Formats: sequence, C-alpha cells, structure tokens
Amino acid sequence: MVEDLDPSSADAGVPAHFGDPMKEQRLLETAAGLVDRSNREVLAVPGEERASWLHTLTTQHLSDLAANQGSELLVLSPHGHVEQHAFVTEDGTTAWLDTEPGAGAGLLKYLEMMRFFTRVEPRDATSEIAVLSVVGPAAADLFPDLAAPRIGAVPGPKFAAGSVPPEATAIYSVRPFEGGLARRVPLGVDLLVPRHAKTSVIEKLGVPRAGLWAYEAIRVAARVPRLGYETDHKTIPAEAEFMAAAVHLDKGCYRGQETVARVHHLGRPPRRLVLLHLDGIATDHPPVRGTPVELDGRAVGFVGTAVRHHELGMIALAVLKRNVADDARLTVGESAAAIEA
Repeated sequence: MVEDLDPSSADAGVPAHFGDPMKEQRLLETAAGLVDRSNREVLAVPGEERASWLHTLTTQHLSDLAANQGSELLVLSPHGHVEQHAFVTEDGTTAWLDTEPGAGAGLLKYLEMMRFFTRVEPRDATSEIAVLSVVGPAAADLFPDLAAPRIGAVPGPKFAAGSVPPEATAIYSVRPFEGGLARRVPLGVDLLVPRHAKTSVIEKLGVPRAGLWAYEAIRVAARVPRLGYETDHKTIPAEAEFMAAAVHLDKGCYRGQETVARVHHLGRPPRRLVLLHLDGIATDHPPVRGTPVELDGRAVGFVGTAVRHHELGMIALAVLKRNVADDARLTVGESAAAIEA
C-alpha cells in the first residue's frame, strides 16, 4: 500500500510510506532503500562564469568547482541569518542547485538580482530534474565508481559526483548524503535524474522503496538540519550545524560573513540544535513544527521536525537557547522532553 503525504504538507506529491514505515526505517538503517524526493526544487545555472559567480554569493568555496564535484551552500542575509540552503552539483556545463520545496523561487530571485553582467543564465529546472535518494549503509555498493567524499579538503567540503550507468545521458549525478553530529556519517547517495525518466530509473536500480516518513526519521536521528524546519528568520549557520558542510571559513567576502566570523572567533552562538527524546505518554502524535519547547512554563526554543523512530521512539530536532542545561526538564506540549547530550 502506497500512502501519499497530506496535500497541505510541504512534502506533498511524494510517497509517505509503502505500508510499513517502521520496516522502511530499518531498511534505511541496515541495508539500502530508495526514497522519492522529487518534491525538491531544482535550479540550473549554466554559463562559463557560474563557479566564480556562485563563489562570491554564497558561504561555500566554489571557484574551483570542477565536473563531477559538488558541495553544500548557504545564502545569508546582510546580518548573517540563513535565507537559503542548497546542494550544488557540477556536471561540466551546468551547476545544478537543489533546495527545499517552496524555496526555489526565492533562491532564483536572489540569483537573478545578482547577475549584473555575469555570464550566467540561472533558471528554474524543477520540471526537468527530480531528486531520488538511495539511503543506507549498502547504498555506496550500488555505485562502486563513486569516489569517497572530500569532506574537510581544501578548498572546502565537497562530495564526489558521477554518472549512473547505464542511463548516463547528460545529467545523472550522484553524491554522498552525510549526517551526524559533525555531518560525517555516510547515509547514502542522492541522484539527480531527468524527471521524465524517473520511473524507469527506479525500475532499473531495483532498490526496495521507502517513503519520506522513514527518510525523515533517519534524518532526525542523524541530526541533519532542514531549511525552514530547524531554521527560522533569526537562525545563523552555527546554530543549526551548517558550519561543517556548508560554510568555508577562509574564503573571500560574501554577504553575512561578518556575523559568521564573529561567532566563530569570539564566542558561541545564542542557540543550538539538539535532539530531544519525548515521552509520548500524553499523545501518540509527534508535535508539529514550531511547537514551543518550555522550561518551567517559559519558552526556550522550538521544535523543528518530530518523528516516531523505530528504536528511539518519539524524537525531535529542536533549536534551544544556548544556556539551557543538558539535564533540563523540558516540556513540549503535553510531553516531557529530555536532551540527548
């Protein structure tokens, strides 16, 4: 049985599960499963100056980005708040940026505003390209020619990209999906495929299917933040664990860099991303995004994504004030909550 997500959800249009969400979670943790994430929005940036142009506009070092490489980037406000987050994959002629559902228009508007006389032609390519994720420890075995990600390499965190045989026509690319406290736990690979060929690619790969509920549970347990869920209008990169993968600390100037540098060199950010364990006694339903996290009746943060995990029970990623102690007795709605230190 395939169940789609609620039409009002930001993730509408992709399967929530295929009959057994908990079994699908175990599949993604122990083997490999294919998750349809074609609700993500994709931008294409062709043009001979694309790498140097994106380098100047974002938090990542991209001026030397070559074919079959990729990275992760942020666009910040002048005050250093996170406005956009995207992955970028370079195929030799075009840089492909994929971002959250609903975020593509804002990112494209910003890029168009900053074109000036640069030789680039950014466009919305969501109707052309779909994102599929093969998640699990066995995912890399399906792509033996994929090189290990160059995390921590100079000039910045990068992942390898390549083509998926035997359908490599022009735009097939593969990259590792990283998670964990330092974003170093390999969780699988993401594929950018022509949307018209999505069904045939799924059939040819022959990987068991899993829904987005399972994917989100694995993401939350791995503490991987998501734009618009673990961020709000005040979020700076260091608060949501974007620094390791999406911010280069030794590159030239970009919008919001002063805030990044100040927090990095002078002190800790005012908030932090944590994993909460919820008791689930008062309710069977995970709290909705934005639910306040309270300490002694006072709001000290908010819930980003809450899920039911097959081993951990009800858990949530939350953004809390920095001074909230790890052993604080917190509440989320009617549920008691504890921080995983």
